[in-house]
Amino acid sequence: MKWHWIWALALVGLSGCETAPTPAPTVRAAQAAPARPAVAADPAGATSVWPAEAPHIYARSAILIDARTGRTLYQKFADTKTQVASTQKLVTALVVIDRGNLSQPVTIQRADTLVEPTKLGVRAGQTYTRMNLLSAMLIKSENDAAAALARDNAGSIPSFAVLMDRKAREVGAYNTHFVNPHGLPGYQYSTARDMAKVAFRAYREPLLRNIVCTPTYSFTFADGRKRTLENTNKLLKRSTVYNGMKTGFTNAAGRCLISSASANGRDVILVQFGSKTTYIFDDAERLMQWGLRQGSSPISDLYATNY
Repeated sequence: MKWHWIWALALVGLSGCETAPTPAPTVRAAQAAPARPAVAADPAGATSVWPAEAPHIYARSAILIDARTGRTLYQKFADTKTQVASTQKLVTALVVIDRGNLSQPVTIQRADTLVEPTKLGVRAGQTYTRMNLLSAMLIKSENDAAAALARDNAGSIPSFAVLMDRKAREVGAYNTHFVNPHGLPGYQYSTARDMAKVAFRAYREPLLRNIVCTPTYSFTFADGRKRTLENTNKLLKRSTVYNGMKTGFTNAAGRCLISSASANGRDVILVQFGSKTTYIFDDAERLMQWGLRQGSSPISDLYATNY
């Protein structure tokens, strides 16, 4: 159900960052629309690192796509399987949002609080809405919020991981397997290409996009204390061109970032895995700016792809 984001935005009181553009008018049935390319497809004749004229970036694997058409603009070992750390919280968010009822209360259990290292510090017995926890998970990458949402949704972490894999398959991410909602180390993996497909879907969810572009979020604890959560995506401070999406880090995955940018009617999504703190945001800015200059396909209705 796609109506839930309207009241959810009012409920959470997120900052007024720009949401997705208004959908273009539906093409009349008599007009045959051009066939759409597959999202994040490997371009014909492309090498593992392609094209040669794209800016160099440090990440071990990466892909840049046109966020309106799904066309691949750049790739670097995009099919290499790797852990993706907290960027997989985008999948968690899609599963939670699909469930709806974001005003529904979630009572924290002790197991939710045992995750490390990044967490809100909520306590067993306290109650928060799904929307509260979803915002904390996406903005500050709080692992206890992710654990609570997963358990609330599916009854257990393993059961929720099954739903995450199912969501991945829905968007065409077939080289992906998850075992938890937060990205902490485990026998799980994805690829830059697969996570670009996830991000392409997430970019079409207005509520999710509104959360991930929010610079700060005021979280109120059950005892009335407030804590300001600052978005882990440092690109949001650099320019309004950058509008999401999710950071991540573990020793196994390295520094990870799925980021998006929009300017002059063009939108791009960049996935980077296995980078370093020193390089990742500068690389993202340089490569996305390059991508925004590459142009978009005429079939660029942001909402035209069906799932």
